[in-house]
Parts: sequence; C-alpha cells; structure tokens
Amino acid sequence: MAERPSTVVTSESVRLGVLLAAVGGFVDVYTFMTRDGVFANAQTANVVLFGIDIASGHWRSALGYLPPLIAFALGVFTAEFLTRPAVARIVKRPVRAVLVIEILVVAAVGFVPLSVPNAVVTISISFVAALQVTTFRVLVDQAFSTTMTTGNLRSLSQAVFHRLTDGDKAAGARARNFGLVIMGFLAGAVLGAVMVRALDVGAAWVASGMLVVALALFMFDEWRGVPRVRHSE
Repeated sequence: MAERPSTVVTSESVRLGVLLAAVGGFVDVYTFMTRDGVFANAQTANVVLFGIDIASGHWRSALGYLPPLIAFALGVFTAEFLTRPAVARIVKRPVRAVLVIEILVVAAVGFVPLSVPNAVVTISISFVAALQVTTFRVLVDQAFSTTMTTGNLRSLSQAVFHRLTDGDKAAGARARNFGLVIMGFLAGAVLGAVMVRALDVGAAWVASGMLVVALALFMFDEWRGVPRVRHSE
C-alpha cells in the first residue's frame, strides 16, 4: 500500500529509505574510488574473489577477503544483539544507537589517509553496512535493502509488471517506492563521486552528515509524535 504518514513508522518510511539508500550508494562509490576498486557494502564480490583465489591456490591472498566478511557478520550480530530484551533495557533506542554508531565510524573513516592499508576502511565500512542492512530492511510493507540495488530492482520490476498487467494500484505504489529508493542510491553514487574528487578521503564526512540527517529525522518525528519503529525502539 502507499505510504501514509499516520501509519508508516519512521524506520520503514520511504523518505528514510531513500536517504539511507543514498548513503549506501555514496559509500560504495567512496570505497571504490579511494580504496582500489573495492565495494565494501555488499559481500558478493568478496565471496567470489575468495573462491577464485582458493581455486588458484593463492591462499594468502584468499585470506585477505575474510576480514570484511567477518566484519559484516559481526555487524549483523551487533544489530541483532541490540534488539535483545536484556540489552534493550540498557539501550533504550537501538535503531537510534545504530545510526549513531554509523555516524561515528563513517566520520572516523574520513580521517584515514590513503597510506593506511585498505583493509582498515573496508572492514569498518563492511561492519556499518551490515548494521544498516540488518536494522532497516522494510520499506512501508515490503522487504528492501539500503546498501545494494539488485533485490530492489527485482521488486520494482515485479511491481511494474503487476501494475501493467493486473491494474493493481497497490503495485503501482510499490513501484513508486522502490523506484525512489533506487534513484536515491544512484543519486548518492553521483554525489559520492563528486565529493571524492573534491575532498578525497574526507568525502566520508559528507556521508556521515547524511546519516546525521537520518538521525535528526527520527528526533523530529519523535517531537511530532510519529512512531519511530513498529515495536518499542
């Protein structure tokens, strides 16, 4: 169904989804341009390259792909850990805590010079990417991703098909939502390329600023009385 401000919680809203997708596109471009063509958000390439090196007998090189994979898994563990009842009694707003962690880590990456091994940055980004993709995985009422576009493109294509063949208006609304998220990812990628050319590694601070805006959105909705998450945050 189309997004209604009165029923859609902040963490599942289209506006937040688009903003976080823009961060995802930005960070992917950032690591690609500053860290020798590495995409740190999604781990598919790391698994493929890991397999290629194993098949080629390049064991030392293969081991280099393990740290970002482990960091991604730890990011998922951390996001899930924050939702545990015992932890929730201490960390009252886990979704907000995830955004704060992202802000701090991405900002810190902006201070890491190119002379430092790429693994320092790719491991950090893999960790926060896992935090984000695990915490923000619903767009209104559909599963989606803020750090990669393949699944979103599939959902967009399915929605367009059902809108055109069945006249399904709800599918049309879903197509609009996924289209906006994909365009947000693309816009973030374009902005990331521009900022890297202008600021080099310091471009990460722009991505951190975008996450600050996302956190501000939560605080603004709290002030307006809009639910931030579906259950207790």
